[in-house]
Amino acid sequence: MGKVISGQIFVVDDNIDTDQIIPAEYLTLVPSKPDEYEKLGSYAMIGLPDRYGKFIESGEQKTRYPIIIAGENFGCGSSREHAPIALGAAGVTAVVALSYARIFFRNCSATGELYPIESVERLCDLFVTGQEVTIDFTAEVIVNHTLDRTFSLKPLGEVGPVIDAGGLFDYARQTGMIAAR
Repeated sequence: MGKVISGQIFVVDDNIDTDQIIPAEYLTLVPSKPDEYEKLGSYAMIGLPDRYGKFIESGEQKTRYPIIIAGENFGCGSSREHAPIALGAAGVTAVVALSYARIFFRNCSATGELYPIESVERLCDLFVTGQEVTIDFTAEVIVNHTLDRTFSLKPLGEVGPVIDAGGLFDYARQTGMIAAR
């Protein structure tokens, strides 16, 4: 793990559902096809209300925000694994939320697309889109450089090595649980 992720943040609040993350009309895209994976990412967060601003600028394929800060129940709504895949394809490496819908959390580890980190405090009320942060997995903190403050994060636990490996199947192959290809 010893991982550190830095970059600008995109801030949302509570109950961001999978239809806001990737609307159903884009679920026909097949993430295992590289061009469709990229296209799926270009539609990430397109279902959000306008008050959040643009997650991906017009004409761009990727977001400039590798980290999302959220409130409670991020990823609620459905079991679609396209939600963490779309975020990963858009360039997101981590979501820091107060809590997650369990199926979204599980889909993050199963796909290996991004780290679903739980915050100790409600950061979405303190942070603002565009601020620079660093997540330190070893220290279990997020540093908001704009505010010059450090906040505690909950341990990622057993999910970390699975995401580090690239998802559940890659982890199972690397650890000998299933035969390598």
